[in-house]
This record gives sequence, C-alpha cells and structure tokens, in this order.
Amino acid sequence: MQACSQSNRHHPAQLSALSLSIPVAMGYVPLGSVFGFLLVQAGAAWWLAPLMSIFVFAGSAQFMAVPLLAAGAPLGTLALATFIINLRHVFYGLSLLHRLPQGRCARAYLVWTLTDENYSLFTTLPGGTPAAQMLRIGALNHFWWVLGTLIGALIGAQVSHALAGIDFSLAALFAVLTVEQWRASKQFTPIAIALAAYALACWLVPGQALLASIALSLLAGAAIVRRKRPNPTQEAA
Repeated sequence: MQACSQSNRHHPAQLSALSLSIPVAMGYVPLGSVFGFLLVQAGAAWWLAPLMSIFVFAGSAQFMAVPLLAAGAPLGTLALATFIINLRHVFYGLSLLHRLPQGRCARAYLVWTLTDENYSLFTTLPGGTPAAQMLRIGALNHFWWVLGTLIGALIGAQVSHALAGIDFSLAALFAVLTVEQWRASKQFTPIAIALAAYALACWLVPGQALLASIALSLLAGAAIVRRKRPNPTQEAA
C-alpha cells in the first residue's frame, strides 16, 4: 500500500502545474535568454524582446525572425515564414479539441499557447484533467519564456560579444519530453515512426527534412488509426 501511494504521488494528475512546468522552464529560460540576447545584439531595443515573447510566443519562429528583422525584411515575409514554421500546431490543436475549455477566452488562450512543449505535457495528462490545470500549465510556460527573454535582453544590452553553445538546451528539452511521453504511454511506435520519417526525409529532401518528416509521420499515424478502426461490416457479421 505504501509503494502504491508513493507511485500515485508522482502521477501527472496529482502534480501541481508548477511541478509539471519545471522541466519546460529548464529549457525555456535559457533559450528565451538566447533569443532576447540575439535580438538586442541585432540592433533592437531591449524591451522589444519581452514584448515579442508576450504577444508572439513562438520560439523557433522568433529565432527565425532575428536575422530577417536585422536584414529589414517586410512584415509579409515574416508572417509567411511564421505561418509555415508553426503550421504543425494546427494538427496539435485538432487532436486536443475534445479537451479544450468551453469558455471562448480560455479556449483561445490555450490554443495560442499550444507550443511543442505544452502539447507534449497536455498529452501526458489523464483524460479527466480539468481545463483549468491545462491553462495554468500554459500560462506558467509562457511566463518562463517571457522571463528568459527579459533576462537575455537585459544582458544583451550590457555586453558587446555574442554567447554560443547554450542553444543545446532545446535538444535536451525535447529529449526529456520524449522520454516522459514514452513513460506515460509505454508505446515506442510513435518514436520509431518519427525517427524513421526523419531519416527518410533527410535522405529524400534534406533541405526540407523537418516539414517532410512531419508529413510522413502524419500519414503513418493516419494509416495506423485506420488500420485499428473496427470494420462495420465485420461487426455486423
């Protein structure tokens, strides 16, 4: 009984939003700091970095925007590039429609904060998890990103040389989230599909490997779901 109670204590449903968001904070704070630092080093005012993180909150798209803004790219180019990079979030939202809160404002905010890391956390939560818990997680992770951005922007405004190497935390963060996904579902098939899809995409279209691997993973996932779906003809028989 004691062992069972100890294991339940660490179940996602029993953990606070703060506890669940700490692994994301370990990646968001240093990565946000790198973004804020780079944006200020590119010539932007320090306050633009946290402002962008508050109203955009799209990590990879924000990093992409730094050289484009430095080169004076038009807003249309920035908007199109952001749309392409974040197109995968549409599929994230579709898979979570049944778990989104009913209120318009709460639903809109949760959809807006549906980053890769938030999606990974949400899919490890039990089906009966209250929408308020998901909102708290999304808000906390948004806060970590803004906090990191502010720290990096303030540092960037004070120093004149670039920092390198800290961006390794993004890969480490995704590795931790992948392990947590496997521990929650005990299914290695999604990981195997993702690895195989990326390897195939790197071989076929190395210039668009990420987009191609996402498309291949979606096709494989749809095929698996269709194969597992019961046949109405067989059920009737």
